Amino acid sequence: MEEKEVNQCQIQEWYPKFKSISIKTHIHELPESFIQYLLDDSGPFLLPVSISNDDALPNRIHNPEEEEDYQVPEGSDDESEQPPPPPSFPELELKVKESIESLGGAVFPKLNWSAPKDSAWISSTGSLRCTTFSEIVLLLRSSDSLIHDLCHAYDSCNNMSSSRPPNFFLALRKWYPSLRPEMEFRCFVRSQCLVGISQREVTTFYPVLLEKKNYLKQLIQQFYEDNVHLKFESRNYTFDVYVTKDERIKVLDFNPWGAFTLPLLFNWEELEQSPREGSNDVELRIVESQCAVRPGLKTAVPYDYLDTRPGSGWDQFLRNADEELQRQTRSFEAGA
Repeated sequence: MEEKEVNQCQIQEWYPKFKSISIKTHIHELPESFIQYLLDDSGPFLLPVSISNDDALPNRIHNPEEEEDYQVPEGSDDESEQPPPPPSFPELELKVKESIESLGGAVFPKLNWSAPKDSAWISSTGSLRCTTFSEIVLLLRSSDSLIHDLCHAYDSCNNMSSSRPPNFFLALRKWYPSLRPEMEFRCFVRSQCLVGISQREVTTFYPVLLEKKNYLKQLIQQFYEDNVHLKFESRNYTFDVYVTKDERIKVLDFNPWGAFTLPLLFNWEELEQSPREGSNDVELRIVESQCAVRPGLKTAVPYDYLDTRPGSGWDQFLRNADEELQRQTRSFEAGA
């Protein structure tokens, strides 16, 4: 695999060309200071200070009466041990706020290649849904999988010349609460031929896929021929799609062939077999029974979140969970 092939799968590279058949997305270039913040594990994890009270850290951190607990008297022997001021990214935050509003009030984030799916556990909703800058940063900072984008994107390249791209981007994608996971599929393209399609969510058996298997295969094949074939510049790659209720198809993502991309219900050895010229015999694989489901691949809790100090990621998670519980309790009482 070449660096060029990996670079072509960055969302800021492919989205402009496939914008009309993808999910509405706003993309922002990230300052290097923000990248260093995401990588910094030298001290306690604190979310950036917000430019408004809407996204601010817990009030007790900024309560003047309690700030005395964090102050060291002038001339004290401990003066040199004062923690550095919390980070702040006001320009980026303003852009993100504008994008969230423009995209309907809720988004899910990703960097050049990856989304922080492994950190959804820290969200009060258990998902990647974000409505504020702080929620986005919490997901990004708590994700282990994003280290791939930040440090290891080219590890599988045979011509690796750098450990990271020169620029990083934050993609904010419109959040759709009604998306059905059973209608997401990964497509495998080798030598510019569609050679396989796999159910994307392999941890669950969906009976509806058995009923629609042949029809869905034909639908995705035709979509590939009409909208993707020869338009994506690599010869070998994968792409993820979503089939809507009205049978339209949306491109969700592009990924390199092999390396860190999961083959799901296939294996790379069988996908590597050269396709027959002109063959339309593409296999769609689905989980065909409850016994055939696959286990989840990323279930570990990041070690960083053993830190429960005020302002830490775990502290924020507990506050989010408490707020969600109170909201549900109020809704129940109102309904009663």
